[in-house]
Amino acid sequence: MDISFLGGPQPQRGVGVVAPFDFALDRELWRWVPDDVSLHLTRTPFVPVEVSLDLARLVSEHETLREAVRALGAVAPQVVAYACASGSFVGGVAGERAMCTAMAAAGELPAVTTSGALLEAFRELGVRRIALVTPYTESVTSALEEYLGEAGTVVTGRAFLGLTRHIWKVPYRDVVDMARQAVIGSADALFISCTNLPTYDVIPQLEAELRMPVLSANQVTMWAALRVIGAHAVGPYQRLLIESAPASEPAPAPLPAPEPASALAEDPPEEQGGWT
Repeated sequence: MDISFLGGPQPQRGVGVVAPFDFALDRELWRWVPDDVSLHLTRTPFVPVEVSLDLARLVSEHETLREAVRALGAVAPQVVAYACASGSFVGGVAGERAMCTAMAAAGELPAVTTSGALLEAFRELGVRRIALVTPYTESVTSALEEYLGEAGTVVTGRAFLGLTRHIWKVPYRDVVDMARQAVIGSADALFISCTNLPTYDVIPQLEAELRMPVLSANQVTMWAALRVIGAHAVGPYQRLLIESAPASEPAPAPLPAPEPASALAEDPPEEQGGWT
């Protein structure tokens, strides 16, 4: 039998990801990534602090970011993404921009953050008023609301869990319940914060029920990072991905009618997984 060697696998484009030490949802990030792109993840050093504004500041220090980006440079990504919502909004709009500048200089490549990506997604969809869901404490949630207000976004309603640890273990049913509580008044979209909060399978179901775009921290992070390198995030029935898709891509079939509330709240079989 003849054996043909084709010279190895197809070339891959790389996205470097800097995540906090307790990030547990690597598999969720991969679900948005097309086959010709690889993710290269690294984590910030462990610190014995629970989820709080103090921790957000610690995991976003510029020297920590520079060291992480330099480590990722060994595998030559084309863009680097800081996958942490609270770490990238804790310093306000100017702080987020300074983080991008520090990472870009350390790696000599483009850099995005979760909170910066969120504002980019708002611009893409024309969003000015949002309902807000977080797993955070009230103080961290309020800091996010201040960041959004500084950027010109109005929060019309919010719901939060008050957690300081193990956020990746929150079941989908709790995310759905918070979303329903937060959507009051006239909102253009719903944002679910925290990259350590599972959201991938919840997004299309909530969009069908609430009839508005639903954005999540991991979704906007991957969407923005892939956009930098000319790639498009993958995911069924997600308004951000549909409306920003290249014109050559066919639109997906209409989403089926929303599942009953009991079905919508079920956890997915493959994603059980804290903060960010």
